[in-house]
Amino acid sequence: MSKTFVNTVSTMLLAIATLFLTACPTRTSIEKINRDPGRYAGKEVTIAGRVSNSFGALGTGVFEMEDDTGRMWVYSQRYGVPSTGAKVAVTGRIEQGFSFGGRSFATVLRESERRH
Repeated sequence: MSKTFVNTVSTMLLAIATLFLTACPTRTSIEKINRDPGRYAGKEVTIAGRVSNSFGALGTGVFEMEDDTGRMWVYSQRYGVPSTGAKVAVTGRIEQGFSFGGRSFATVLRESERRH
């Protein structure tokens, strides 16, 4: 094999690895957020788990997610609410003191992206 071919393949593999690493945000456990919500307030995080409860209308709503460490409410303005039992990963910013539909939530994740 020529040196140019090896360099080209190496560069392509490095580019692919970089793409995968930047496309997969690091997940944060719900327990860590609930234990110290002030540390995460205003910061973007990704959580993953199962939807255990939800309510909303017209593409807006809140749903409760649970992972092996705890539960957290997620506010969705764009994607509607997933059905109970769905497994999803959600990225967004942590907010404290949030109200929706006459209910108050101490800490929520305001969704900006969702993956099934």
